[in-house]
Amino acid sequence: MSREQRGPNEKLGTVLALAGISNAGLARRVNDLGAQRGLTLRYDKTSVARWVSKGMVPQGAAPHLIAAAIGQKLGRPVPLHEIGLADADPAPEVGLAFPRDVGAAVKSATELYRLDLAGRRTGGGIWQSLAGSFAVSAYATPASRWLITPADSSVARDASHASHASLDGGPDAAHQDDGGPPMKVGHSDVLKLREAAEDARRWDSKYGGGDWRSSMVPECLRVEAAPLLLGSYSDEVGRALFGASAELTRLAGWMAFDTGQQEAAQRYYIQALRLARAAADVPLGGYVLASMSLQATYRGFGDEGVDLAQAALERNRGLATARTMSFFRLVEARAHARASDAPAAGAALRAAEGWLERARDGDNDPSWLGFYGYDRFAADAAECYRDLKAPRQVRRFTEQALSRPTEEFVRSHGLRLVVSAVAELESGNLDAACEQGVRAVEVAGRISSARTTEYVKDLLHRLEPYGDEPRVVELRERARPLLVAPA
Repeated sequence: MSREQRGPNEKLGTVLALAGISNAGLARRVNDLGAQRGLTLRYDKTSVARWVSKGMVPQGAAPHLIAAAIGQKLGRPVPLHEIGLADADPAPEVGLAFPRDVGAAVKSATELYRLDLAGRRTGGGIWQSLAGSFAVSAYATPASRWLITPADSSVARDASHASHASLDGGPDAAHQDDGGPPMKVGHSDVLKLREAAEDARRWDSKYGGGDWRSSMVPECLRVEAAPLLLGSYSDEVGRALFGASAELTRLAGWMAFDTGQQEAAQRYYIQALRLARAAADVPLGGYVLASMSLQATYRGFGDEGVDLAQAALERNRGLATARTMSFFRLVEARAHARASDAPAAGAALRAAEGWLERARDGDNDPSWLGFYGYDRFAADAAECYRDLKAPRQVRRFTEQALSRPTEEFVRSHGLRLVVSAVAELESGNLDAACEQGVRAVEVAGRISSARTTEYVKDLLHRLEPYGDEPRVVELRERARPLLVAPA
């Protein structure tokens, strides 16, 4: 459905011309983006002509999909006001801001948490209401502001003097259900959030970001974290609260990333970085930046991935533990490798290994780094050398990565098997590649991870020249249920 504006939408016509997109091309792009979110859209060139010449405004998520489609072509975010659709529902743009003010930061984060609920109430899925497109440029302002000021001066909050409304116009979420005074937040409330984050990390590693137990993280943010953030707390309690909320928010982003919801992941990461700044937790902020870097690298933006990883490193010199610095250098190596910079990738890997060798069991490592050890280093080193097309090095590091127990990190084991299969294939060992591929498919079938499925698809694509070989046919058949199942 559409509603009519007064006169032509000249802004939309101008931006379409600037982007070099035809009416038919925009319609196709919008329909495709809608299909990715489970929406059946049937716009055509006539629909677009009406939007431009008659000022018709499409309803629902369409305006945001239009902005996303144009943004993909231009390579930058396109706000709705730039295309003359500023009066459309603004909800899908929530979460992209990195406010300077702490109060505004609380509002930005809690709006994002509540938007998820709106998406599920309308059948939109956990993250589907966050229409838009991943744009690596959206990380520029958050990263620069964090680098300039990685900690707020004070975060104490007196909710009795603050006025906050929920997105649906209801009462302040920080108030008691019976209309009592604002919630007074204590350390015990923060501990519950940290325990939830620990549980979520374990489920995510074992079952994937799409597992129902992992997908409860957005619900925890809405039901538990948001009311606490909108409550009253001292500076000390507030720092701890922001830190725990940042951990959970980063996890929500990581799980969205693992399930292929890149737009939602980006929004959660931005808010997690802002919360980490309020927590004055520089290593945690670095961890969020490292997560942003991995997403940018995965999406093919190696240079930007390097910038984000180096931002994490720069602020943590002299602050983070050796193990933490090792992980940040490893993330930097991943980005250099994706950017095809072999010397820089090699230097970063050597630095990461050096920091890891300096780590000691008694170091005060953060709890969120519990996954990182030599096996993870070896696994990522293997992926670096895969991107650099050095199969011998890939095999060496993959063998080391696969030598460790896998009960807790099932998804990682599946990813490592695929990388191993690629290395075997590039070394001319078709049978070994298929053998590892079969093992990877078996693991992928037990978890819910779009990222793992994408790795398997990439392997099958590389095997296409050998499509008639019996082992390849067998692997393809084994993978068929995985490829047709919803991610």
